[in-house]
Amino acid sequence: MKNKIVITIGREFGTGGRRVANRLGELLGVKVYDKRLLDSLYEKYHLTNEEMDRIKATEQSWWNDFLSFYQKTSVWVDTPEGDVVEREVNSVMLYEEEERILKALAEQESCIILGRTGFHVFRDNPNAFKIFLIADMPYRRDRVARRLNINEGSADLLIKKVDEARENFTKSFSGKSRYDAHNYDLVLNVTNMDSEETAQLIATCVRSRLNLD
Repeated sequence: MKNKIVITIGREFGTGGRRVANRLGELLGVKVYDKRLLDSLYEKYHLTNEEMDRIKATEQSWWNDFLSFYQKTSVWVDTPEGDVVEREVNSVMLYEEEERILKALAEQESCIILGRTGFHVFRDNPNAFKIFLIADMPYRRDRVARRLNINEGSADLLIKKVDEARENFTKSFSGKSRYDAHNYDLVLNVTNMDSEETAQLIATCVRSRLNLD
């Protein structure tokens, strides 16, 4: 890619956003970053404001070191989403650090950002493509119940909790509702679509909007 791009993906719980992000990354040849990886990156490098400024201003091999670290930890991206609620709540104190790290990552290479109010973090980036995935409740309920091996009633409760947690997180730091379509370049209803066809459709839209080869 001639220009570095950043794709942000927000989603309702149960839409398969992580699988879509992974497949989209494969199609476009870019890496996917999410909350769990950011936590590990922050813990590994202890990235204070001063440290981030220093490494960005040098020619040291920290980026190659990080990419190696990413390869070892990226398997987490495929794990189930059953502990999403706790991750969202516990991440509040790290928001500013996450935003700083995300922007630094996007300066280094093209990437996909899953969640983390990415639409807001990169709202002024001309090479950003912002996506939000939605789906009908029966589809989400069935998918969550099957994936986590729980009954439909428990799936409904979990969906409600996760969606509320993500909405509260988004409002707290962006001052916006994540359901406002004006935040995005593409809002896509993925009901009855699998991750492959969803990723293929998004890839086509991204290539067209950002004039990718």
